[in-house]
Amino acid sequence: MKVVLLQGSARKKGNTAKVLGWVEEELLTLGHGVESIYLNSKNLKGCMGCAKCKERPDEVGCMQKDDIPDILGKMVNSQAVVFASPLYFWGVTAQLKAVIDRTYSLYTNYHKPGHASLVEGQRQALLVTGGGPWDNNAEAAFTAFGRIQNPHKAVNAGELFIDNCTTPGDMGEAVKQQALEFARKIVA
Repeated sequence: MKVVLLQGSARKKGNTAKVLGWVEEELLTLGHGVESIYLNSKNLKGCMGCAKCKERPDEVGCMQKDDIPDILGKMVNSQAVVFASPLYFWGVTAQLKAVIDRTYSLYTNYHKPGHASLVEGQRQALLVTGGGPWDNNAEAAFTAFGRIQNPHKAVNAGELFIDNCTTPGDMGEAVKQQALEFARKIVA
């Protein structure tokens, strides 16, 4: 299975990167093809809501000239995508949110007859790290993520929240085991 990992943290070696690294290692060990994309190094613009992308529903398209059409193309050509981010103000980072918003170009006729998606059947998973607990903190990010599978016609393949993160070095074997189990679930 080809898996795309979208690393939405600004910190290339932070908590999210550490957990996502364990996920990547396990996926490779299991024999899957993995492409990891560090979003903070990309040119990412927000969706303008112009709907020009809907004019050619059979391909990834956008009038903006940045790195997102290439990222979306890689998503379309994979069987699974992991969206990974630290928790910022009850949601994912701006980097990851820009990509998620631009997935608007991947589907047509949502809530109408003829609803189609370029990622139909794709397995999608969310990995979030945060400094605080789940309660009154992480629910909104996971609720929003759970809803994007509807227009995408995708499968929610897994969700993982690692709470009370301080530094990557403080994450021990228990967190690593959660990451490995999460990786196996994504491709099950």
